[in-house]
Amino acid sequence: MLKTRITELFGIKHPVIQGGMQWVGYAELVSAVSNAGALGILTALTQPTPEALTKEIERTREMTDQPFGVNLTILPTISPPPYEEYAQAIVGAGIKIVETAGRNPEPFMELFKEYDVKVIHKCTSVRHALKAQSAGVSAITIDGFECAGHPGEDDIPSLVLLPQAAEALDIPVAGCGGFSDAKSLVAALALGGEAIVMGTRFMATKEAGIHQNVKDRMTEADERSTNLMFRTLHNTARVFKNSISDQVVEIESTGTATFEDVKDLVAGQRGRVVFEKGDMEHGIWSAGISVARVKDIPTCKEMVSRLVSGAEDIIDGRLQQVKAS
Repeated sequence: MLKTRITELFGIKHPVIQGGMQWVGYAELVSAVSNAGALGILTALTQPTPEALTKEIERTREMTDQPFGVNLTILPTISPPPYEEYAQAIVGAGIKIVETAGRNPEPFMELFKEYDVKVIHKCTSVRHALKAQSAGVSAITIDGFECAGHPGEDDIPSLVLLPQAAEALDIPVAGCGGFSDAKSLVAALALGGEAIVMGTRFMATKEAGIHQNVKDRMTEADERSTNLMFRTLHNTARVFKNSISDQVVEIESTGTATFEDVKDLVAGQRGRVVFEKGDMEHGIWSAGISVARVKDIPTCKEMVSRLVSGAEDIIDGRLQQVKAS
């Protein structure tokens, strides 16, 4: 049994967290992750309304009696969703674990504290993690450059960023970005992390509600199968490499591109079609470099079980052999 401050904090069996993922974090996946002893995370903004989120929370509860949380990603947009209403739906449904991402969660911390909600905030830098700690969050997820989605602009990989954060903070830190198997779990623990957060790896499981074409393509990927977009716009995003993301990168290479030049290519609804219809060239979709480590499509229970047992074998076996030698 691998016990850490994060397993104790969230009441979970294993130091493994499924990150919130747009169009992926539905009840079926989340409940399967939690039933496997890890922490499943629903994605609030995948639901079209706060009322729909309340129903999805209830659906999840029908499938698991284990702890699970809800992701609330707060981003500056021209027409922002009603974040406050989603937050009220979360606490109103009795959720006690929230993963926040995007902007500083401080505006929501008074509400979450009132309802005794534990917040784990996703950061891409130590300086932002320290600010979130001062705002009163319970734990931090630190995203290395390898991660899917937005890894920040500092380009610091998990091998350096995770121990930097663990040493700088008083609250527990989970590593995200490049973590996908037993070896990387052991590495995260050695680097000072107290759990790993996996998004890409949980996409390639039987319970993930995305098209089989996507999962099959992931098993064929290697370490060069992602693209970095929006580099010139200072809003870097790591996505799976396909004709659409290649086109975005090419447009950006002119050095004069604006978001208007690529917005139709990167529209979220196009990416949703990839997940729902399996048309792999219809839009962009997030994937971390760890997609190279996806070799099969197990159930969540099978994947978490072998990840944790494999980590214990490494700790009790190979590492002891190295020490003895």
